Amino acid sequence: MLPVIIAGAGPVGLALALALAGHGVPTVVLDGAQGPPPVRLARTCVLPHDIAHWAGMPGTGGHAPAWTAWRSTQRGRTVLHERLDPEAAPRHVPQHALERALRDAVARQELVRIARGHRITDLEQREHEVLAHSVAHAPEGRPDLTRQWRGSHLVGCDGPRSTVRKLLRIPFPGRTGVERFAVAAVGAELPWPDEAGLHRGLPAGEVTARPLAGDRWRLDWPLPPDNGLVTPDALLERVHTTLAAWHGGDLPPHELLDTGVHVCHQRLARGWRSGRAFLAGDAAHLLGALGTQQVAEGLRDADNLAWKLAVACHEGDADSLLDSYQAERRIAVGARLRAVDQALPLVRGRGGLTTRLAARGGGRLTLLADSHLGRGALGAPPRYGSSPIACAPRRAAVTETATGAPVADVPVITLEGDLGRLRDRLGGPLLLVLTAPGARVWDARHWLTAGLMPELAATANTLPLPAELLVTEEYPGAGAHTLLVVRPDGHLAAALPGADQQSLRACVAVLRGRTEEPEPAR
Repeated sequence: MLPVIIAGAGPVGLALALALAGHGVPTVVLDGAQGPPPVRLARTCVLPHDIAHWAGMPGTGGHAPAWTAWRSTQRGRTVLHERLDPEAAPRHVPQHALERALRDAVARQELVRIARGHRITDLEQREHEVLAHSVAHAPEGRPDLTRQWRGSHLVGCDGPRSTVRKLLRIPFPGRTGVERFAVAAVGAELPWPDEAGLHRGLPAGEVTARPLAGDRWRLDWPLPPDNGLVTPDALLERVHTTLAAWHGGDLPPHELLDTGVHVCHQRLARGWRSGRAFLAGDAAHLLGALGTQQVAEGLRDADNLAWKLAVACHEGDADSLLDSYQAERRIAVGARLRAVDQALPLVRGRGGLTTRLAARGGGRLTLLADSHLGRGALGAPPRYGSSPIACAPRRAAVTETATGAPVADVPVITLEGDLGRLRDRLGGPLLLVLTAPGARVWDARHWLTAGLMPELAATANTLPLPAELLVTEEYPGAGAHTLLVVRPDGHLAAALPGADQQSLRACVAVLRGRTEEPEPAR
């Protein structure tokens, strides 16, 4: 099997390589970086619950605690305080810690090859393969090393100035400098341990505070849209003034760990697929205004694309399935960018609409919390209900999870009787999850031969995509003997009556990128 070539070894490229390895697909990662990522505590990412598995990787060193609450204050008075479910709370991790954990995991993977120092310079697409050309700068006095790589597909994860995107001649329209923030990472004890929040009406203006591990915090102050210079002294004054306001006017003991200015852009590539080449992460989109999470969207790209590329590599004949990557992810990110455009004048007081929004129950504060908490138009995980590979069964079963949305993380039992969590089983085959009340009471060997199980197990072995059958005691909103068809990226493909084998086959055929099988004549 030819490897998938990945240009770029940032978080998205590395995550894609690991996800493909989980599907048994080899990759070559062209890593043009000069050494490991720098330690920057002022450069972090918030990962909502649907992709928190990346934050929980070994090697992040406890850098991704779950927030216990969200708090909004106005001139020191709490106006909103919301406790968060630890299982569903976002994780906040320094980007360098995430990237190093990914690199460590990649180094242990036999199916991932890292070509260090190699930057892609050209590509050529053929009927059944892609040729990529790279160059690696040699020490002074030696010629640069050029190399040609053969792969089944190529994915450009090579950042906002993506060489792959330019080689494919894909436009990257959008806006530059939509918002700017002064950013500082500080070590200090704040009055709200482990609580993220938005604080307004302070002497230094509005600030968002997000905890990291070990009494460390990232603080963000929105800057006026005049591109004025932010001097180190001015930023230090913001830090001191803010910390003092939270401690009764006295500056508490603290350590300034890192500072910076974060500029948010809004861009969306016109196309995310060109033949056997794809774009993902910063190469495909840029966002960040109002707290929208760029790294999170890139990791969603990787989760979405990996299983589809795996089908193409193992099974072949997957054009329509590969097309669904662009259809799903580009539409989802485009909707996020439109939501930011609509919210900016409301949240930042432009266009005279702030009063109108405030009259709708503090919507301004709600919008500013949504992107950080992973909900609403600015932050909720995407739903792919209108995808070209969305299933439309004859008789859908009812659950609290909409078709195309991420599934709830419930306890599951394998056919071998092993206990685990549903989200821990993602990243491999399709998951067929049958709700069977009382299943944990009985030994697996008993219920394996009872009721629907023998027929379901036999059907799972003959589907056009690999599938694993699991059992759960209950699923939110689902009745007994409901069958959940769960995509490898954790999105619900369909909820069916467990006995409806025909709808199951038709649904998996659609996921495979084929037409639904016709109903038999009666």
